[in-house]
Amino acid sequence: MSNLRIVLDTNVILSSLSFRSKYRHIIDELMNGTYDIFVTTEILLEYEEKINQFFAPSTAQLFLDALGLMPNVHKIAVFYKFLLITKDADDDKFADCAVAAGVHYLVTDDKHFNTLVKLGFPKINLINIQDFSDFLQNKV
Repeated sequence: MSNLRIVLDTNVILSSLSFRSKYRHIIDELMNGTYDIFVTTEILLEYEEKINQFFAPSTAQLFLDALGLMPNVHKIAVFYKFLLITKDADDDKFADCAVAAGVHYLVTDDKHFNTLVKLGFPKINLINIQDFSDFLQNKV
């Protein structure tokens, strides 16, 4: 399963970062290289901002440092903004990254992304955190 390509919405990171979370294995599998994630500078900045809000600043720094060292974390540049998510334009960065990277799934529990399901182009496959969790547990 080493070539599974993913974009993780910030809500997935926040839900799986704690060692007490039932979704912790999502982060563990990322650290183990089970799947590849794709990020942009904008996504990393949002990760940092939100992790700082809910965890200690040192947690955000350690997590971002770890991402920077892992060979299965790919930082890409997005050259076209599709402006697909009208209800929360701040979420567009995840959709744009997913298209630019040609990922298999954008993992999110944010309902604003549901508008993407109706699109014929660009095609972005959504999966919620529970289904992604189940997928990882059944494939690993």
